[in-house]
Amino acid sequence: MSGVVVNEVRRGAYMDSVALMRLSRTLAGLPGVIEATLMMATPSNKKVMQDAGILRSEGTAADPNDLVVAIKAIDETAARAALEQANVLLRASKPAAPQSGSWSARTLRAAAKALPGANLALISVPGEFAVAEARNALAAGLHVMMFSDNVAIEDELALKQEGRAHDRLIMGPDCGTAILNGVPLAFANRVPRGDIGIVGASGTGMQEVSCLIARAGKGVSQAIGVGGRDLSQRIGAISTLMAIDALDRDLDTERIVLISKPPHPEVARRVLARVAESRKPFTICFLGARTMDMPPNARLASTLQGAAEDALGEALFGDFSPSLPPARQGRIAGLYCGGTLGAEAQVILLEAGRKVASNAAVPGAGTLEDGRAADTIVDLGADEFTRGRPHPMIDPSLREDMLRETLADPSVAAVLIDVVIGFCAYPDPASRLAHILADAPRRAPIVVASVTGTDQDPQVRARQVQVLHDAGALVAPSNALAVRTALGYCGMQAAIR
Repeated sequence: MSGVVVNEVRRGAYMDSVALMRLSRTLAGLPGVIEATLMMATPSNKKVMQDAGILRSEGTAADPNDLVVAIKAIDETAARAALEQANVLLRASKPAAPQSGSWSARTLRAAAKALPGANLALISVPGEFAVAEARNALAAGLHVMMFSDNVAIEDELALKQEGRAHDRLIMGPDCGTAILNGVPLAFANRVPRGDIGIVGASGTGMQEVSCLIARAGKGVSQAIGVGGRDLSQRIGAISTLMAIDALDRDLDTERIVLISKPPHPEVARRVLARVAESRKPFTICFLGARTMDMPPNARLASTLQGAAEDALGEALFGDFSPSLPPARQGRIAGLYCGGTLGAEAQVILLEAGRKVASNAAVPGAGTLEDGRAADTIVDLGADEFTRGRPHPMIDPSLREDMLRETLADPSVAAVLIDVVIGFCAYPDPASRLAHILADAPRRAPIVVASVTGTDQDPQVRARQVQVLHDAGALVAPSNALAVRTALGYCGMQAAIR
């Protein structure tokens, strides 16, 4: 679409990327605006804007510490009006001046010096700067949780090797979830303390398992995220092995759950050899791994719900028997915020004999280019959807646009939706979805949802469930049961168990 592109550069005006993305979304909704982006002028961000066709020469010349406001509109008048509104919003978002006598650290080293009892740094800066800050944290004697993504795998390996040499754990990069000593970090939930420890290369997988444990009345000792690439052949499970060591030593941890997509076979053997050395029982959930030789103290779980049940020693939700409308033939479409929840859905669909296409395939699944006839699972948290915009757990608008299209697709019989709540997540995702469902076509597909969270979370799980139920969605008590319910609606009743 043609249009007028304008850029404005604000020198040295740093703002958090999530705040900028929210402002971008507001500007994009203005009359006559085709696209709006506010980004710090890092090389990767400038490439995003260049690829989108909204970077002009003044934006190209900006430095990494500068803020670029890029607007594409139908005409010059709309573009200039959007720029003026951007300035209004930026002035309103400017943090208040510090009170007299207050102090805030300008560097990680200064913060560590001011808090001598601290032992962990949480890093959430653009990937270009995250590595240097992680090294500063290690030099200050701190463990590191890297929420940042877009870190080169070579840098990840070097950091983890350095951390291991100094007995400092590197969680991440792209580590979205941890619960340490009862404190939820990043995308995490309020769960009680208990005796089950979790090590995960998956943020939403850890959230689902920890919340299922909490809803069964039990608790979590520690939940340690390691980053999605830790069990790759290149990284070799450095952080996973260190996390297992830590939980093995922890007197409050009686059982350990390990969650990941299937690791490289050589890495899996290394991890399982370490598991065999422990006196504690383990539950291993390598999603998509159907068979694997387990040591005597470990059992393999094929789903996240199965992992929680094994750790608890009891079955969950045995009385769940939803009342379904008459079966309808068609495909199942999953629109997921949580990549591991989407992977769990793929595993269950494949085991039911369905053909599955996805943008983040587990073993046995195809890619989305395989055709519209297959069941489709879309991970909206993948890089291709979050580059230059917030994760869908923060800003649900991208999924909402796709949900409208999916509800109008006559080839779709059932739509799967995950609602992931907790700290850092959107304050009321169910209400946003309810508005979409209220406008759905009369013969729209059935919507089957699950809510990952607890009633102690800021959004309150019970309230989210009620809002979805009132909007006409069928809400299952877990993601796994949501998938099996969708299978049942498509004529495979035996799939609900």
